[in-house]
Amino acid sequence: MANRFAHFPHLSVMRLVSQSTRSVAGQVLVFQVALVVLLVTCGVIALVLQSERDTSAEARRRSTAVAQTFAHSPGVLAALRAPDPSKILQPLTETARRAAGVDFIVVMDTGGIRFTHPLPDRIGKRFVGEIGPSLAGKVYVESVDGPLGREVQATVPVENADSEVVALVSAGMKVKNVESQVTRQLPIILGAGAGALVLSTGVTALVGRRLRRQTHSLGPDEMTLMYEHHDTVLHSVKEGVLIVAADGRLMLANDEARRLLELPPDVEGKLVSELPGLEPETKALLASGREATDEVHLAGERLLAVNQRPTDREGGPKGTVVTLRDSTELQAVTGRAEVARERLRLLYDAGLHIGTTLDVLRTAEELARVPIPRFADYVTVDLADAVLHGEEPAPTATDMRRAAVCGIGDDHPLSEQGRLFDYLPSTPQARGYGSGRSQLVSDLAAATGWRVQDPERAEAIIGYGFHSLITAPIQARGVVLGMANFWRAQKREPFDEEDLSLAEELVARAAISIDNARRYTREHTLAVTLQRSLLPQAVPEQNALDIAYRYLPAQSGVGGDWFDVIPLPGSRVALAVGDVVGHGLHAAATMGRLRTAVHNFSTLDLPPDELLSHLDDLVGRIDQNEAAESAAGVVGATCLYGIYDPVTRRYVMARAGHLAPALVQPDGTVTFPDVPAGPPLGLGGMPFQTAELCLAEGTQLVLYTDGLIEDRRRDLDLGMELLRDVLTGHPARPPEETCQDVLDSLLPERPKDDVALLVARTRTLPPDRIADWDVPPDPAAVAGMRDAVSAKLEVWGLSELGFTMELILSELLTNAIRYGAEPFHVRLIRDRTLICEVSDGSSTSPHLRYAATTDEGGRGLFLVSQMAERWGTRYTPQGKVIWAEQALPEAVQQPVPSPAAPQAPT
Repeated sequence: MANRFAHFPHLSVMRLVSQSTRSVAGQVLVFQVALVVLLVTCGVIALVLQSERDTSAEARRRSTAVAQTFAHSPGVLAALRAPDPSKILQPLTETARRAAGVDFIVVMDTGGIRFTHPLPDRIGKRFVGEIGPSLAGKVYVESVDGPLGREVQATVPVENADSEVVALVSAGMKVKNVESQVTRQLPIILGAGAGALVLSTGVTALVGRRLRRQTHSLGPDEMTLMYEHHDTVLHSVKEGVLIVAADGRLMLANDEARRLLELPPDVEGKLVSELPGLEPETKALLASGREATDEVHLAGERLLAVNQRPTDREGGPKGTVVTLRDSTELQAVTGRAEVARERLRLLYDAGLHIGTTLDVLRTAEELARVPIPRFADYVTVDLADAVLHGEEPAPTATDMRRAAVCGIGDDHPLSEQGRLFDYLPSTPQARGYGSGRSQLVSDLAAATGWRVQDPERAEAIIGYGFHSLITAPIQARGVVLGMANFWRAQKREPFDEEDLSLAEELVARAAISIDNARRYTREHTLAVTLQRSLLPQAVPEQNALDIAYRYLPAQSGVGGDWFDVIPLPGSRVALAVGDVVGHGLHAAATMGRLRTAVHNFSTLDLPPDELLSHLDDLVGRIDQNEAAESAAGVVGATCLYGIYDPVTRRYVMARAGHLAPALVQPDGTVTFPDVPAGPPLGLGGMPFQTAELCLAEGTQLVLYTDGLIEDRRRDLDLGMELLRDVLTGHPARPPEETCQDVLDSLLPERPKDDVALLVARTRTLPPDRIADWDVPPDPAAVAGMRDAVSAKLEVWGLSELGFTMELILSELLTNAIRYGAEPFHVRLIRDRTLICEVSDGSSTSPHLRYAATTDEGGRGLFLVSQMAERWGTRYTPQGKVIWAEQALPEAVQQPVPSPAAPQAPT
């Protein structure tokens, strides 16, 4: 405040400035500045004149010295006696001129005719200047207007050995070059003068400033006016002002300060620590002298905003100046604005953090987490149990499941997550669920309706410190999905009507997200159900392979990955893995169509490359028939199809855009066989190729889709190397454990893509269960083959099947010999069924037909079809095989023993 008083005269700046020269300080300052300027100006002029005189004298001395030096130089007299003196003297004079720093050196005869000159056209012409004194043997210096302009030149005689003047030498400088020397020195002179002026003026200003500080640049009238204004303003402003001395005594208090602090009239001069009516915090602040900005202190029923600053910042006396402002009403308005701002911030955060996923439980947890601790101490979310499964909720508050519990502590007595409730009608949850309106219980201890649900837990809740509750219905699209319960405990203020509206808006924002998650859950459940219904429900019984599999749907929904295990005639088994690009119901439905097609084509017993060709044609027709607005087609589907024969240990496979399988050898090494890669299904135009492997017994086949090894965080090659690392060194691990270890090692907790994994360990059919014969091309050989087959069945203990098998063999072998081509071969296989195979070198296939009563033949295959469980034909590169199966009696049905597990190399 002292600083304000020191600058108070500037309130009438124009008037006081016009009077400043009449003050003592102003007059002294003007006089001192004028004197300094005059002295500095005179000094600069004297320096300039002295410099100019010194420079001119230096030019005369240099010209005389150069002329005399050249005139007495050796060789000058000899050059003058030469036939052409100019030829010798001209280069010498130019060299000397440049070395000496003069503008010209002229050598002339006694008649004034030049032998040399810087301007060659002036040679031979008369010298401009006075030569008389020099002919008399004197040195003569003058200033003339010569060929180079205004010049200062010195002329000296050149004497021979007899002291006779035989020539003259003149050297000089242009006047403007002399003046330039002065000009170059002028900035230094002026700079020195300016520095002296600034230094002198600064000293003068410091003296004047001290004088102004003592007199405030005012006369008696102005000083009287200033203090009158000071008193008027000080006691008129609506802001309290206090001035406290360095020793803590109150020096000044204006009228507003006395009113706000209720100070007595004789308060000046007392210590602030002794002032009556002040709060201890306020006294401590005034006595401390520290800076304060808008600190709020209590004075009676008022809230005062206090600002405190030191008074000695600009050389004033030590102490503090304090301003007081009544902010009681402003604080109330500010408090309400801050509450509104905090609520808007809470709603904004709710919009950001609620509904980040399409998971009902996750969304409920987000709703419970956001309001804590800014709005509530604890939040519980109860949802209709049907909502958690994607179904429509019930009309009453029964079957309500606690979906989320969140709070400031973990030792609360609230019911745990997952508990199922049937809320009684008297509870606020039931009333809110039925009416669709929020319920406020501002005093839980006094309310009774909510206690009947669980009296013992209610007592624990009251004892813990819970005192108020808001329960708001989670309502979306006219349907109540559940209830959100907001609890306050201990020292928090109870909920009021404003809190009720905030809770309703907060829950309304979350309700849409929960309903979207519920609808997504329903759609996801339907899609997963559809997809799982289209996938194999169980692995078919067979003796060729030990099978284990896994299917994991994607986090974002079902996809088009699938696998299949298909038993084939001759104890063979087909393994298929495929992938339809995309997710959702369309991908799942397309996958089902492709799996059905693979099943249908496999009944024809086609080789893998032919089966994929038929499947490729089918996908192409599907794409052509799909309407553009109803589906995206099937382009992008891939498939790997292979057939394993336990008799020969051969595995034949082909792939259409799919990844090659992994083979775990009995010694624990892992390889990825080089299978020719065909194009994805539906593209057409390219044939598929097969690869044939001979697998040792106990080899594991690992078939998978790209979701297992490919991820945003790693590329395909890295994923295959990780798969190799998981599989390597574990040849004895069962397929079930292999599946689980692969998934645990390669997949995150929530995979982005669906995954199909199929692990099969090979078996080999023992040789004692196989019998085969080469048959000569003679119909008479059929009888011998019947006897051989009957004998083999006796050995196997299957003599009761002998008659039927002899009949089937006779018909098949007779047809082959009669209509087929060599070579003929018969093979008998005892597996889960008794299989008879007759092969020949012809590609013609017999057809079943109904023979007329007048036909002599055509009834053989009809009899075979009636007596056999199944029969059919498959083609081989050498011809065809006609096969028939008979069921074994239950007493002799024994599965093929599993091979001994291979041991890891040591």
